[in-house]
Amino acid sequence: MEKETLTSFKEFEHTGWELVADKYHQYFEQLTRQTIPALLEGIKKGSKVLDVACGPGYVCEAGAKKGCTMTGVDFSATMIERAKKLFPKIKFVEGDAEALTFPDQTFDDLTMNFGLLHLEHPEKALAESHRVLKKGGSALFTVWAPPDRSPGFRCVLENISRYGDPNVALPQGPAFFRFSDKYEFLNRLNDAGFSEVNFRHIDMIWKLSDGEELFNAFFTGTPRTGGTLRAQSPEKLTAIKNGVLESSLQFKKGGSLEIPMVSLLAVGRKK
Repeated sequence: MEKETLTSFKEFEHTGWELVADKYHQYFEQLTRQTIPALLEGIKKGSKVLDVACGPGYVCEAGAKKGCTMTGVDFSATMIERAKKLFPKIKFVEGDAEALTFPDQTFDDLTMNFGLLHLEHPEKALAESHRVLKKGGSALFTVWAPPDRSPGFRCVLENISRYGDPNVALPQGPAFFRFSDKYEFLNRLNDAGFSEVNFRHIDMIWKLSDGEELFNAFFTGTPRTGGTLRAQSPEKLTAIKNGVLESSLQFKKGGSLEIPMVSLLAVGRKK
């Protein structure tokens, strides 16, 4: 298989999200929504909140229902278009998490639901998050716990490792589970200027019909893991898929799958 010319990791992620937006919404909505109550728990009614890497706008929807003034920003025009259609009364803008266009100290609070995992320079996004917050404001970030605590990831990644080609040509980005390490996350938040940092884990259940749906969620609904899968040869891809189908049986409950997943919530404050 001839290897394609590599772009930067940011370009790779941007192109990927433009392609997978619909499938991400289809497969991951009911999972990623489960962190939103914890994300918004400490944010007061009336707060002016920026949701960075807002995707289809789920956090903004919940924040608006709570009485917050929400603004969503995402670098994917497709995601922003979807968010505007779903929630037309909320402000959504296309923009870069690593170079926000908002003035200093614009927002009372800031949220980012699984966005850090997809950035080329997450430290820049953390610094920008700190910059646009008012003094005393809080920033809340979620990331996935590592595969040993998130079996949905383990099921797919172990089969890619077992049956796939680890040397497929993809742009190199930061380690996907880098911020699953609380000490690494704490250090980077402190570097960005945040204080009073605390963490908590959120237990989640991913309900899917079967192993086929689990495979398709990653294959068609994610840029990075999906990109790795899409770059495999047909033979290796078939072997990976068969492995996922077999591994998924451990999560079978009744006529469907219930897969335990865990996310890590980090909360920091601007002095």
